[in-house]
Amino acid sequence: MTIGLAAPGEATRAGRPRSSHAHQAIIDAIVSLLSEGVTFDALSIEAVATRAGVGKATIYRRWPNKQAMLTDALLELKGPPPQPEGANVRERLISLLSKVAVDDGAKMFPCVMPELIRSPEAYDVWQKMIEPRRDVTRQVLLQGIADGELRSDIDVEVVITAITTPVLMNRLMRWNPKLDNDLLPTQIVDMVLAGIRASS
Repeated sequence: MTIGLAAPGEATRAGRPRSSHAHQAIIDAIVSLLSEGVTFDALSIEAVATRAGVGKATIYRRWPNKQAMLTDALLELKGPPPQPEGANVRERLISLLSKVAVDDGAKMFPCVMPELIRSPEAYDVWQKMIEPRRDVTRQVLLQGIADGELRSDIDVEVVITAITTPVLMNRLMRWNPKLDNDLLPTQIVDMVLAGIRASS
């Protein structure tokens, strides 16, 4: 059964920023434990507190439960979504793809990926991490349609997947070492745009 998670920011209590050192230690502990192969189900408040060198009460002052702690911590690690830059849809998409899997949160993906298949809890956390990023790309595409740069009949969700997944997989999984990860965002965008540009 899926365990409901708090929406981003909802779990944070007013007293949480009492110690920035303790807060960072908790986040580092979560990353460290997950990187070592501890599953979402097995990860406990006790283990995080021990690794972080803090008391369980320190964690509970910030988050009401493990699910809220994981959601907030991974969202914070991932950071806010990048914002598009550029004068047209091509430039904006390239600017977004250039930032895929290059932040600190990217190192969590190999740790989380096996859990996504088996754990509804992990899947919920991951979706909360990536949906804001999907939405930024979604808005760029919708604006491209509104501006007449893109065809009005495109499936926006399919396009998001088509441009993001190759860059994500190649950077995180080194799927094809013959590809240049720095050039790949431009190559993918140009290839996809060739099929979805509006007719002149």
